This record gives sequence, structure tokens and C-alpha cells, in this order.
Amino acid sequence: MHATKVTDDTYLLSVNVENILFEGLWEIPNGVALNSYIVKGEKTAIIDGVCGWEGVPEKLYKLLDELQIDPMSIEYLIINHMEPDHSGWIEDFKQIRSDFKVVCSRKAAELLEHFYGHTENVICVGDKDTLDLGNGHLLKFYEIPNVHWPDTIVTFDSLTGALFSCDAFGTFGKADTANYDDLLTEEQLLFFEKEAERYYANIVSAFSGPVKKAIEKCSTLPIRLIAPGHGIVWRKDPARIVQNYTDFASFQKGPAREEITIIWGSMYGMTEKAVNHAVKILEDEKIRHHVHRMPESSWGTVLTSAWTSTGIILAMPTYEYKMFPPVAAILEEIGKKKVQNRKAFRMGSYGWSGGAQKELDEILDRNRMNWDFLDPVEFRGNASEEDFKQIEYAVRELVHQVREAVKTG
Repeated sequence: MHATKVTDDTYLLSVNVENILFEGLWEIPNGVALNSYIVKGEKTAIIDGVCGWEGVPEKLYKLLDELQIDPMSIEYLIINHMEPDHSGWIEDFKQIRSDFKVVCSRKAAELLEHFYGHTENVICVGDKDTLDLGNGHLLKFYEIPNVHWPDTIVTFDSLTGALFSCDAFGTFGKADTANYDDLLTEEQLLFFEKEAERYYANIVSAFSGPVKKAIEKCSTLPIRLIAPGHGIVWRKDPARIVQNYTDFASFQKGPAREEITIIWGSMYGMTEKAVNHAVKILEDEKIRHHVHRMPESSWGTVLTSAWTSTGIILAMPTYEYKMFPPVAAILEEIGKKKVQNRKAFRMGSYGWSGGAQKELDEILDRNRMNWDFLDPVEFRGNASEEDFKQIEYAVRELVHQVREAVKTG
């Protein structure tokens, strides 16, 4: 963990985590930063407390000493969100100061006892409630439920204009001591924007409606910097990450970007030949595309591509009268994440009988995905020359529809 100064009397404590599955599910090939913040007025508050950090409280004592902060002056632990990667210090912090006060939403307070057995000195806050730390640091709280748990709040320091935004405006990606947008090159910023895409698609995408409401609510505040629970601090251009999230949220119902994602699986290479044919057509059309074979590709990567793509191609053989199971499984998850209103095309091989279409329709209907499909191309065994012609026609038509949707959307 390292400590850096964010702005006046405000400090960032950040630890990088890698070689884990985030939330026990999502790959994070570039790691992730877990952030906690200290605001020092006449009284001191920690905003969010990360979990899984070996050496709390001993290393925390050392960092606080470097920042010239008396541990006993920390009166408040503000929990914007009860997920353990934001609240995990509660037990360890009792070793520093047993009478500290927890500040959180009413819904978060319901989980305190169940997560940590903590019931004392709890202050519940809601929209526009305040906490005065002194020396001008008046903290204001705003509820942004379901970004991405129902209990989530943000904390705004009216003195510095710092919005401590929890999971909102977060990104994946490890961050070193230069984890501020004003200390990074444009190339480094683009890296974190790509990591924000993956973070949003994997963690936040199902809650895009609440994200839009949260952005609208926060836009009324005189924000000068955004300090999220994950990723870098945006203190030069906080509007940049807000615009990213505005775009990401809009992708839910589409159109998204002028991109096409192919999600495919093949048992014996017959569907794979059709996929290779489709890829050549996309290359000829010069449209950005992503190709993911299931089950080899990680779900997090596939979800990110599907979220940013206006067009989807599904390619799979029929397996036991249904869809090839790995493709069916990821499509179900895409549906749960509410990837809606895509332009789409399906193709694939079958042997004794078809049946993939029936299961596909069930998944689409169950998740209310509202995808607009071209006529499928199913072929028995290997695709014939006529099948390849139909695939070419469908792929080129899909490219046309994607471009028109983006142009007019």
C-alpha cells in the first residue's frame, strides 16, 4: 500500500491486487487498485476501507505517521458501500480506536451486523445529510442506489470539491504512486479508459439505469475532482470519466459503437470454418470486430466486447438438440447484464437435427434482450458453397445495419 496527497488535507491510501478473480468471478489481467481516502479537518475521517490487506493495522500506523496523522484523531469511518472491498477495515480498525463511528446509509447499516457483528456507534445518512469535520471540510452525502449495491452513497467534500464516488467512475488496472490523471500520459489514460470499459461491463452494466440517475444527481455538484474506490483519481479532467460512464450507460439499449463481436464455439471444426469465412468478410468491410471462442475466452472479456458492440454474430453447432453449452452460458450472462437491442446474426452446423434456435429464442425472451436477428444460416455438417454465400450476404448486411444504427442513433 502507498499513500499520496490528493488535495488539501486529503490523502489516498491505495493497494494493488492481482492474480485473483474479482468478486470471485471476473478476470483482472491488469490487476485493480483498491482505494481508501483520509480527509483531515479538526476531526479526521477515513472514506472506505479496503479489505484483504495484510498488515493492517501495523502498516497503516506507519503510513499515518508519514502523513503526520494521529490514528486516535480518526473519529469516523465512512462506508459508501458495504461490499467487503470497501468496508473490510472495520474489524482491524477496532485495534486502532475502538470507539470510532461508522457513517453509512440505512441500508448499509442493515448489513453491518451480519458482515462484521458491528452494531455500535453507527450514524445513518441519506440525501443531503452532512458531517462537519471542521476547518471547512463539510461532507455531504448523496444516495446513488444500485451503483452497484442498493446501499451505495457518495461523499462530497464541499471545501475541496472532491467526490468520493465509490464504485461509480471506477476502473480496473493497477495504479502506482502516479495514479492521478494529471500525472499520466495520454497513452496511460487510454489504458485506464479501456480498463474502465471492462470494469463497467463486468461490474456495473446491469445497473445502467441507476448509473444514469447517479450521473444526473452528481452533475448538480461543483465537482473539482473524482476519487473512486477503484482506479485512478481524476483531478485534472473529472468530466472525462463522467463522459465515459455516460457513454457506457447508453450502450445498454444501444446503439453502442461501430463494432461487431463474434461469439462462437465448435466441436469438430465445421462451425469454425464458417467463422473464419465471416472474419474475412469483416476484415474486407474494414469494421472493428472482436472474436471470442467459447469456452476458451474469459466471460469478462466477452462481456466487454458485447457491451461496446452494436452487432453480434453467434456461431455454434447444435449440441444434443440445443445450443453448444458454452455459447448458451455466456449468452445467458450477457442477457442478465441487459445487453439489449443489438443487431445480430446466427449460424452454425448440425448433424442429426437442429434445435439451437429454440433455446436461443428462450434465452432472448427470458432476458428481454430484444435483439434484431437476420435470418440464420444453419448447415448440415460442413457448409456448402451456397451456405458460404448466404453467410457472406448476412455478414455484409449486418455490417450495413450496424453502421446505419450508429449513424442514426
